[in-house]
Amino acid sequence: MKTNLKISALPYFERWLLIGGLIGIVAGFGATIFYFAIRFFENIFLIHIIGMNIPRPLGEGGSLIYTFHATHFYFIPLIVALGGLISGLIIYTTAPEAEGHGTDAAIRSFHYKQGKIRHRIPFIKTLASAITIGSGGSAGREGPTALIAAGIGSMIADFLGLSPKDRRIAVAVGIGSGIGTIFKAPIGGAILGAEILYRRDFESEVIFPSLVASAIGYSIFASIVGFEPIFGYYLEAFNPLRMPFYALLGIIAGLMSIVYVRTFYGVRDIFKKWKVPNHIKPMVGGAVTGLIALAFPEILGTGYGWVQLLESGQFNDLITFGLPLIVFLILLPFVKIIATSFTVSSGGSGGVFAPGIFIGASLGALIGFLFHMIVPAIVTSVAPFVIIGMLSFFGSAGKAPLSVIIMVVEMTGSLQLLPGAMIAVTIAYIVSGTKYSIYESQVMTRKDSPANMGEYHTPLLLDIKVSDVPLITNIYADLYYSIHRAAEIMRENSMLALPVVHNDQLLGSIYMYDIENKLYGYVNEYYRPGTSYVKLENSAESAWEIMMKNRTTWCAVTDNGKFLGIITLKNLLQKYNEDINQITRIENN
Repeated sequence: MKTNLKISALPYFERWLLIGGLIGIVAGFGATIFYFAIRFFENIFLIHIIGMNIPRPLGEGGSLIYTFHATHFYFIPLIVALGGLISGLIIYTTAPEAEGHGTDAAIRSFHYKQGKIRHRIPFIKTLASAITIGSGGSAGREGPTALIAAGIGSMIADFLGLSPKDRRIAVAVGIGSGIGTIFKAPIGGAILGAEILYRRDFESEVIFPSLVASAIGYSIFASIVGFEPIFGYYLEAFNPLRMPFYALLGIIAGLMSIVYVRTFYGVRDIFKKWKVPNHIKPMVGGAVTGLIALAFPEILGTGYGWVQLLESGQFNDLITFGLPLIVFLILLPFVKIIATSFTVSSGGSGGVFAPGIFIGASLGALIGFLFHMIVPAIVTSVAPFVIIGMLSFFGSAGKAPLSVIIMVVEMTGSLQLLPGAMIAVTIAYIVSGTKYSIYESQVMTRKDSPANMGEYHTPLLLDIKVSDVPLITNIYADLYYSIHRAAEIMRENSMLALPVVHNDQLLGSIYMYDIENKLYGYVNEYYRPGTSYVKLENSAESAWEIMMKNRTTWCAVTDNGKFLGIITLKNLLQKYNEDINQITRIENN
């Protein structure tokens, strides 16, 4: 839908000042609604049914006091499983792509879908994630907020009739402003929107509008919940004698981030192979999380209150159930990794950033506690280790070291820890490498992203033939398929359009936006005849140009009028990378 505002015709800075402001407004109110939705469901599930008050950070007006009703405490597995079931039913009957941690879906939309996010996603993600987290699921609120704000950014771009490039920027701005708003870390959030798309690169065009959007979103959200940093203010002076200890913490955090990523996606793969209805899987994941919480209630929810207890050194308030403190601190990060994996990787709806903050904080508490016992004159408290543990762990797990450093500084008011933080997060990032990221949709650099294909890929694409690219033969819609079957094929393959084929002849294309609100009908009623195609002997550049023209991520391939299959943007890019790597190896030798 296009308007007469002609915003797309404005110069870059004027255009993105206006659009960034709009995204910031919706990010601020969206984060606020989501925040109070979580509180609402926590009040129902945890407080009224279980009789449990979990710690909440003082920066959000909470209390660090933890209480529970001894009789109802054993209801935890049932309640977390119930939350997973409700969330699963909502997601898998309305928008399956809203499952999981949210940020990855937004990143995938930027790289592979021209920034397109279905308009229903923000609303479904808000409800499903609030139920998952509010019922005690081990997940964070930043991933859903990122997808919510990114989805609204995509919606605004559609409303204003922006180009695919500007829609992608709007999605990235939504990611950064959403996370920066919910964490009350506007500067770090603005940088995150540009950094989190890649494992070792930045999207520079995102930074300016993200600064605008994050500032406005933060101002709205903090005006309602308070401007104090989430974890209060860390006021200790910096001690350079601790630098070697911070470096060691960075090594451990980097290694643990690999454990986090491999466990998370290992559990995800197990659930994907499990042949049961998808909406049941989050229930099972929730039940496992609830069973773990019987021994480690600290893993319930976002865990922010427990993080502040660790930072303040109030270990006596931890629920160790008789375990020696040192054993408890060793087990806590591993337990949180497992609980988060079962909550989110099973298909539950929640983020992975907050669990990363918790895991890093518990690692820091452990290392700080050990060094406090060994050299108490140098390590007088565990607080700096908890803070540096947070940022070094997730900076390496999320491959966003710069933005995470700034965000944790904003969340703790700990500017004086920057030298130690920079050392720790740099080492953690190097130790973890670029192979392991909790965001699997990240690409390595800008030139590896389909979003930047026209800028980097054209010369080599002239030399690649369509016959060199893997052909997919089973993704299409027959002329007499029902529109529901066609829509399901699109969702299963993350596509917004399909080639229409009958008797091996390519007839045209059918698009999701033409059928998504229709109740019944067949493909022959809604398809668009006359789709462009390529032949096996054509160049990959020709296929790419057709994809851009048709606004699809695939191109049909024919031979003497017979439909052979499609080649996808992803497979084309993989072939390009293979050729680039081969050229590089030859040049290096």
